[in-house]
Amino acid sequence: MNKILEKEHFSEKVVKLVVEAPMIAKARKPGHFVIVICDEHGERIPLTIADADTERGTITLVIQAIGLSTQKICAKEPGEYLADVVGPLGQPTHISKFGTVVCCGGGVGVAPLLPIIKAMKAAGNRVITVLAARTKDLIILEDQVRPWSDEVIIMTDDGSYGRQGLVTNGVEDVIQREQVDMVVTIGPAIMMKFVSLLTAKYKVPTMASLNTIMVDGTGMCGACRITVGGKTRFVCVDGPEFDAHQVDFDEMMMRLRSYNN
Repeated sequence: MNKILEKEHFSEKVVKLVVEAPMIAKARKPGHFVIVICDEHGERIPLTIADADTERGTITLVIQAIGLSTQKICAKEPGEYLADVVGPLGQPTHISKFGTVVCCGGGVGVAPLLPIIKAMKAAGNRVITVLAARTKDLIILEDQVRPWSDEVIIMTDDGSYGRQGLVTNGVEDVIQREQVDMVVTIGPAIMMKFVSLLTAKYKVPTMASLNTIMVDGTGMCGACRITVGGKTRFVCVDGPEFDAHQVDFDEMMMRLRSYNN
């Protein structure tokens, strides 16, 4: 049982929870995720660790209410408990001094991007962050991102905040004006696909953190399998981050659609 200490609504369907998990907080690194079970009847939900506080023994999770299980998690209040939180799982992000790193996140993808932004900055990189969403109300964690970014570019589909346009517009503007040594992208699969196509055109190395369906989180069930460089990989144990230019995004999106109602 893991106690919920804090809750914050980013929007109607996006919630931040601060949860007691001292061992996970101590062991986690940027890129790691956890499997969360809301209650004894709940399914396993993979969530990337957005932040951790080793002194308080807490981790921060950002959840979007989509299906029944995520709706139940988002309905929890401080003082209540999650039945189980398992982790840290997956492979940590490769952090190095690349030079100039563009970190671009779409929607709730900004949550797992935050610890990567912090780590990239701490490693001595120039960090340019591009936040994107359909509208202003869906931009999250802007205040947390800014202290760790040399520049923040905000893109909204409807132009209600920042600049009107897609995340790729913001990324391409940066690539065209200065040398970019690495791009990190996290968000909807279709967004990551087009970021990858863009950066491949400019020959900029790109890492994508994938959000496939997961069940056990240990590589046993095979639900999260993808094709990377023509070979089968499992996001839960080999990822969640891969060379974006090697990922078969079309196959990944086809498999995600197979679970739609």
